[in-house]
Amino acid sequence: MNLTPTFEAVQEASLQLSELTDQRINDILLAVADEAIGQREYILTENRKDLERMDPANPKYDRLKLTEERLQGIAADIRNVATLPSPLGRTLKENILPNGLHIRRVSVPFGVIGIIYEARPNVSFDVFSLCLKSGNACILKGGSDADHSNRAILHVIHQVLERFRLNPHIAELLPATHEATAELLHANRYVDLLIPRGSSNLIQFVRQHATVPVIETGAGICHTYFDLEGDLQKGAAIIHNAKTRRVSVCNALDCLIIHVGRLADLPQLCAPLAESHVILCADGPAYAALQGKYPQDLLKEATDEDFGTEFLDYKMSVKTVNTFEEALKHIQRYSSKHSECIVTENPTNAALFCRKVDAACVYVNAPTSFTDGAQFGLGAEIGISTQKLHARGPMALEEITTYKWIIEGNGQIRKP
Repeated sequence: MNLTPTFEAVQEASLQLSELTDQRINDILLAVADEAIGQREYILTENRKDLERMDPANPKYDRLKLTEERLQGIAADIRNVATLPSPLGRTLKENILPNGLHIRRVSVPFGVIGIIYEARPNVSFDVFSLCLKSGNACILKGGSDADHSNRAILHVIHQVLERFRLNPHIAELLPATHEATAELLHANRYVDLLIPRGSSNLIQFVRQHATVPVIETGAGICHTYFDLEGDLQKGAAIIHNAKTRRVSVCNALDCLIIHVGRLADLPQLCAPLAESHVILCADGPAYAALQGKYPQDLLKEATDEDFGTEFLDYKMSVKTVNTFEEALKHIQRYSSKHSECIVTENPTNAALFCRKVDAACVYVNAPTSFTDGAQFGLGAEIGISTQKLHARGPMALEEITTYKWIIEGNGQIRKP
């Protein structure tokens, strides 16, 4: 397989984006949102072909599934991106030197962004909308599980681009093969940035093998610590929402940490989880506190492997700690640095938790389910960065731009 001509075509198409006004970009986005709804039957039919090939018990099934309601949400996100101010051409820093040189740091697109992702066809729409709004061309490398869905979505996008007389290579979908992934990882001359979205195995593979610069959107191993001074009513609602709002996403709760002084409240804290049929993998003290008060068929004794696992399913571990400091140590050991939460009415503990926990998003008395670009008011997102270079947390428009220096003079020369 030789994808060099495709990469060259995308790189050339990216130059056309600099000629577009923000208004024209917004018009294109609104047209894509309209077509996502107008051609919903076509998209959903192709999506069903992918769903038929996957076991409904597979945790990826929910991520793969598109519905009319989800398409309405996707279209709303695209329209929302169109309302956001352009991230381009902003003066980020400015100075006039003593010699009269006028120096400005200005926001600009990366150029070509490659996205490697698994069974999440909504990513195709999200990435396109954010990349177009930020002046970037995009190369999409979806998994074979969602290939019918992704190709239908790109077909719709290309129809809109052609209607606006734009080069369709602004958004390109690669074949769903390992060979295509390998070529993308080494497309240094053509791709400016790679962003992997998916399982920890996928992300680690990309990070270890890519020669193109990578921003890591890590797996979400998320914890909620119920403090000695936690509010029981708040805690039950927060834990249930974080775990069950949508189990297959990276901000879903994986481990409840509870102070030993609140074990008597654990059955009431977990009661809503039982109604949602969540399996609890509890350590010794937590298991004893729950036995006879939580459905036995949903209660398991935790093993070492249950901690530090991203379940992506109706399953959660429970860890008992004797002190606040022990909770911090457990999070430090097992966290993927995505999203962590404390439930407490103690402002000192809340402040310490925020200061000491090393994660992209740290919550006090609110569920980790809010880690989302749209929820943060950023529009759609391209991923949740768990690294510290360039971007951290939800990556939206600002995070997929870089900058360049503009230096204006009037004949000044540098002395020898």
